[in-house]
Amino acid sequence: MKEPKAPNGMGRMWNLYKMGGFTPAIASMLGSSNAQQMAFIRSMSREQRKESSLELPLSDMEAVVFDLETTGFNAYNGDEILSIGAVLIRGDRLQEAEPFYRLVNPKRAVPPHITELTGITNDMVENAADLMKGLHDFLDFAGKRVLIAHGSAHDKQFLNAALWRTSKVGLTHRMLDTMMIAKWLEPKASQYGLDEVLERYEVAVTQRHHALHDSLMTAALYFKFLEIITSRQMMTLGELYAYLSRH
Repeated sequence: MKEPKAPNGMGRMWNLYKMGGFTPAIASMLGSSNAQQMAFIRSMSREQRKESSLELPLSDMEAVVFDLETTGFNAYNGDEILSIGAVLIRGDRLQEAEPFYRLVNPKRAVPPHITELTGITNDMVENAADLMKGLHDFLDFAGKRVLIAHGSAHDKQFLNAALWRTSKVGLTHRMLDTMMIAKWLEPKASQYGLDEVLERYEVAVTQRHHALHDSLMTAALYFKFLEIITSRQMMTLGELYAYLSRH
């Protein structure tokens, strides 16, 4: 079956776009800023595939602990990213780099229950960065580092949906999920949500459902886990991956 032609005589530009090429016409169509941001995102995706981080020693591994707030839970049926928060860590400590936080304009109304949960209002996001800019800035902050999140399936789904919609690429970073680590360490626990695990590991709760605060608390939780992991003689990311895959 032949691929349908793009409307308005843009088939050639679409083909160039899919191959990663950008002509002055495409830059004009998208706006030079958006074209540059898209080119960066696509380049980052390609470069990330070349990286092999499995031999990284956990004691010295640079990673980005992040969290998203969204308008709901369905990334492929109308829900959007509202904010992105992230912090840079190395081994078992926070780095001095400025933490990352961006509000993102979802181009739709923020549901009242989400405003109640997150504190993010329509007025706050009205003039916030668009999705392309938010993704560009986050990937620029993350670089080629491993990404860490709690319950990462939600965050990964939204990032993948957003990256595909804006740049026709998927997320290629290595990821660690602190929820999966908690399930391995506590197989008989009944709940593994961030609130419950923070309480069990005595991590102080500051402000929940704020992307940056949740990132900081998840980082503190990961440091607690890392102490246990290394005490069990798991020294590299690859060793940890292999063990988690069996549990």
